[in-house]
Amino acid sequence: MAQCEVLEIAPRGPLHASVRVPGSKSISNRALLLAALARGESQLDGVLDSDDTQRMAEALRMLGAEVTQSGERWRVRGFDGKPNASRGVLDVGASGTAARFVTALMALVPGPSVLDGTARLRERPIGELVDALRALGAQVMAEGPGDCPPVRCSGVVPFGGEAVVDARRSSQYVSALLLIAPYAQRKVVLRLHEGVLVSRPYVEVTLEMMRAFGAEAGFRDETTLEVTPGRTYAARDYTVEPDASTAAYFFAAAAITGGRVQVQGLASRSAQADIGFVALLERMGCTVAHSSAGIEVRGPSGPLRAFDADMNAMPDAVLAAAVTALFADGTTRIRNVGNLRIKESDRLLALETELRKLGADARADADSLVITPGMLRGAEIATYDDHRIAMAFALAGLRLPGVRIRDPQCVSKSWPRYFEVFSALR
Repeated sequence: MAQCEVLEIAPRGPLHASVRVPGSKSISNRALLLAALARGESQLDGVLDSDDTQRMAEALRMLGAEVTQSGERWRVRGFDGKPNASRGVLDVGASGTAARFVTALMALVPGPSVLDGTARLRERPIGELVDALRALGAQVMAEGPGDCPPVRCSGVVPFGGEAVVDARRSSQYVSALLLIAPYAQRKVVLRLHEGVLVSRPYVEVTLEMMRAFGAEAGFRDETTLEVTPGRTYAARDYTVEPDASTAAYFFAAAAITGGRVQVQGLASRSAQADIGFVALLERMGCTVAHSSAGIEVRGPSGPLRAFDADMNAMPDAVLAAAVTALFADGTTRIRNVGNLRIKESDRLLALETELRKLGADARADADSLVITPGMLRGAEIATYDDHRIAMAFALAGLRLPGVRIRDPQCVSKSWPRYFEVFSALR
């Protein structure tokens, strides 16, 4: 068996840096799917080049879209809502976003199609999406234990109407249904089960992008969404914003070291959920400056303040927040984040385990995490093949000698160059 790669993080003093992060992963995947569904050729600028986006692109190619890439500029010639028959298994690897979006897209595919992925993907539930698709008329089923992939679809049939969507665990079930809804035969109306929608800002981003490509879609009221049929997508030029989720790690680095870090090109008006992380850092004692060049965070000269916050709207920033809390004065409580248990890893369990290795008293329950700093120390951090675990715990090494990250290459899922840029921070 090959020896596991381990990367030791070098501690350093207050940072003074300006960084450029890649395009948003969530926006990139939505843009690729919208352009593939559209008629004509779209030019997409700033698209993230990562394992996840490559998996999405390859699935779209298999269904008939022409996808070419030159750096961060991608060109997509769409199939105008009429994908080809699948030429094989649609293998989305470990990409949960691609799994959910392509599962919905399979409702438009003529003939049978199958979606599959890694062992971890086969543990990530998709039953709520499958149930809603079936309620709209699609012939689709999840074949794995616990309503997990593989997913099989018998072929395109007329669909539309009303469906109840259980979005208590993932907003991506709602986004996936919305994205294909302009190609339904009847108006699609989605009602939220128990009125609950986790990570609501991600659905707002989906709706905003759908409208940018020509669809008519939105909330009828707080618990009901509707999409007008026939208002399908047209190709366009579209620029992907810098990734606010990735930016969170660099903002946290400023907070932890008492330095300052600017993320170029990121705007405070961004609809990305994780832009809210900078407001949380302000509560912890940081100073935030917004300008046309980007957003800059300055860490306090004294200790950071602990916080109690509902982070349901920005789940990807939880990991950066949790590691930052190691260096706060007092006990931090992060609430309403139970959906972290069905991400690339069980992130609540991973946070509890790895924070304890570093000397904190960390306790996770079904949907929250409580962190009390202790006598902190370095440790070797397991990453669970989860890019955000690796990214977040590297932050601890900025202050603590001896922090070592196992399998650092797992960051290729969202940004292969993360540790190259992180290591260059001074």
